[in-house]
Amino acid sequence: MLLILIILLLTDLFFYKGIRHLVNCRLTKKKKKLLSLLFWAHSIGFLTGTLLVSRWVHNDYDPAVQRKIYCFVGLFLAFYIPKLLFIPFNFSEDIIRYGSMLVIRIVRKRKTEEVNNNLKITRLTFLTKTGLIFSAIPFVSLIYGMTSVRFNFRIKKINLQFNNLPDEFSGLSIVHISDLHIGSLYGHHKEISEAVKMINSLSPDIICFTGDIVNDFANELDGWFEILGKMEARIGKYSILGNHDYGDYHYWSSDEKKKKNLEKIKQAHHRLGFKLLLNKSITLTRQNNSIAIIGVENWGKPPFAQYGDLDAACKGLEKYPFKILLTHDPSHWDAEVLNKKDIPLTLSGHTHGMQFGVNIGKIKWSPVQLKYPRWIGLYTEGEQLLYVNPGLGYIGYPGRVGISPEITFLELNKKITYS
Repeated sequence: MLLILIILLLTDLFFYKGIRHLVNCRLTKKKKKLLSLLFWAHSIGFLTGTLLVSRWVHNDYDPAVQRKIYCFVGLFLAFYIPKLLFIPFNFSEDIIRYGSMLVIRIVRKRKTEEVNNNLKITRLTFLTKTGLIFSAIPFVSLIYGMTSVRFNFRIKKINLQFNNLPDEFSGLSIVHISDLHIGSLYGHHKEISEAVKMINSLSPDIICFTGDIVNDFANELDGWFEILGKMEARIGKYSILGNHDYGDYHYWSSDEKKKKNLEKIKQAHHRLGFKLLLNKSITLTRQNNSIAIIGVENWGKPPFAQYGDLDAACKGLEKYPFKILLTHDPSHWDAEVLNKKDIPLTLSGHTHGMQFGVNIGKIKWSPVQLKYPRWIGLYTEGEQLLYVNPGLGYIGYPGRVGISPEITFLELNKKITYS
């Protein structure tokens, strides 16, 4: 924590120096003092807030405190990411300025005062001004993402065709949702109610939820059962757990408390009308044909836990021609599903699209793809398909920039072949 506070303080010092350099000739002494007072008041406020949040995050879930934490984190990122982007521009200008001073003094042996006068050229402030403009872009984007985009729910409809889908199931509709993180959404019951209405308007046969219903605690769901329980599907609702549902990111006073918390989360799925599939499968039958829905516990690349057991979940399903796998982390698809299991369709979540990036048509980019090559949308390898849902909720940063919360509507059809 001490190291974090030192880094924040140094960031503020460098940013303050750059701003003072830009306004030095434009402000009176009184206005300069006011600027300094406001800047350092804001800096002390963020440093104090960082200390408070570092203590709060280790406590048990309190919705009022959680809301304060998310508000602080959002503002913190909106202010400090632009500062970090601004500093290299100002630092580069300093290198040019003082490097030039040193060269002139050595080569021409001029006095320092004369060198300073010669270097008062407006083009040297170009880098600092550019840095200020450049840093304003993430500031505006992050604030906008917190106020407008985070509940801009988007319905994405996709038609998928399969050779081995039984004719009886052609036209099967699935709503795929993921990563609700309900503890982050306290106070936003109206917005989530709208999302539920959007889901029901699609009249799906099946609803599949691919994990992370909470951040850590079962009691995050208190007050939400009436709203979330209204999701309707003609055939059934099926779900799995995500990495956050196990409570692995909280310091529990005993293993027993952690186990009880997990058991309550499992019961919550049942209370919401979802069939929780933990390394298990369920079959759906129409007339004389059946398909299987497989659900595994969380399986991720380290440092994420690997509770999933795909072999156990697939036991006895050899005779079924078509299978749908629910697995939270898309890394699992490449590691254990692709070209290893007879599973035509896999549904995942987990990445959130990092809640930051570009997702317009075929243009897709986010820093999260450095860790997750399959991070959003549809991926096809031979006869196997993976769909990664970017999630409904959020965690950490309380917003989304360029990556909207999504309700995915999948229609499965028999592929038509022409002889």
